[in-house]
Order: sequence, then structure tokens, then C-alpha cells
Amino acid sequence: MKIRDFLGSIVLDKKAYEVGKVDNIDFNTETGKIEKISLTLQKNLFSKDELEIDFDDVATIGAYVILNKEIPKEEEQPVEATIEVEDDEE
Repeated sequence: MKIRDFLGSIVLDKKAYEVGKVDNIDFNTETGKIEKISLTLQKNLFSKDELEIDFDDVATIGAYVILNKEIPKEEEQPVEATIEVEDDEE
């Protein structure tokens, strides 16, 4: 697999939950080994966060990058909505 094929790959944690996509790769210039991968986490349409994962936490690379650890998900805050109903009594 070439590096360009690895970039943009979908990353799943050990419970097969989608974590994000590979955004960048940090490797040791002396050994040529990958040390960390940076993931882009899609929060919503206009908000993205990043997460760095040690390459030792990667279990397999193929159609997906699968980690050998679980990444805890942030709890989504409930959205409150008020609905007003008009009474059409004549």
C-alpha cells in the first residue's frame, strides 16, 4: 500500500465504530517507520477535530484502518425544541 492510498482511509476502533479519516502521517526520518497517524474527526458540517494515534494502536490496514483500542465517543447534548400549535377555532 502506498502512503497516498493510506491518506483519507476510514478509521474504525476495535468495536467497529467509525472514528474518522487518516489526515496525516508522522514517521521517523531515521528509521522510516510510521510513529503516529493524525485523524480528522467529523463533528458536523463545519466543525472538525483532530486526534493523534500511536501507530502501535493500529491493528490492521486494508479497506479500513482498524485500531486495537476503543475510542470513547463524546456524548451528544440533547437538543430542546418547542413546538407551538395554533388552535383554529372559528
